[in-house]
Amino acid sequence: MERRVVVITGASSGIGAALARLLGTEGHQVVLAARREAELKEAAKRAGGEAIPVVADVTCRADVERLKDTALNTFGRVDVWINNAGRGITRPVLELSDDDVDQMMNVNLKSALYGMQVIVPYFQQEGKGHLINVSSFLGRVPLATIRSIYSAAKAALNVLTANVRMDLREQYPNIHVSLVMPGIVLTDFGKNALGSAPQMRPAGSGSPMNAQTTDEVSAAIASLIEHPQSEIYTNPASAELARRYREDVDLFERNLLRRD
Repeated sequence: MERRVVVITGASSGIGAALARLLGTEGHQVVLAARREAELKEAAKRAGGEAIPVVADVTCRADVERLKDTALNTFGRVDVWINNAGRGITRPVLELSDDDVDQMMNVNLKSALYGMQVIVPYFQQEGKGHLINVSSFLGRVPLATIRSIYSAAKAALNVLTANVRMDLREQYPNIHVSLVMPGIVLTDFGKNALGSAPQMRPAGSGSPMNAQTTDEVSAAIASLIEHPQSEIYTNPASAELARRYREDVDLFERNLLRRD
């Protein structure tokens, strides 16, 4: 296994913290970024002695630049950059405020844009690297309308990821750009979402796919690092659901409503 230097944003909890722990135990050198200092230091501790915590707000371009510089100054290189920071919201479309839209776009889209714009020029200079953007299955299929603008931000992230991949593909074949789309994941994401906690349907009662653990999602991302692909769904059921949605949107939505 090649030992890599991996930068992970949104690493103080959830998928980011679990991925840091997994990669650290596999011998990779990880640089972790998040706003919450205590939680971030704990995540770094669990990822191993070489893990570097960097308190940063990735909605601030200067903080993202500082994150890259810290990684390069500490380890001399960056092999993989994972834009994982994100936050949800519990608000249907017709109830969204301007502030709701701005917050969701800043956290879920602009933070990843800053990451791309900071690290890709370095990868171009080196002629290699791996950019991974963590999106959501909700950016493809509207299974949870209460996540409205969060899903829209992730859909925009999907498009930006595809465009930067196309921009790089011909001239930089050794720079990989990947999109990761988890489905339902057992984290505090819902509890930390803006707005009141939604009433979730119980598993098996109209739910088209089961929830995954952060360890399962992390294992999928770790495999992606070893074997780069353009995009992956971390839940095997997601790809089939997305295919059915694209084939006949009206039929898919009618069938989904019948499950309620």
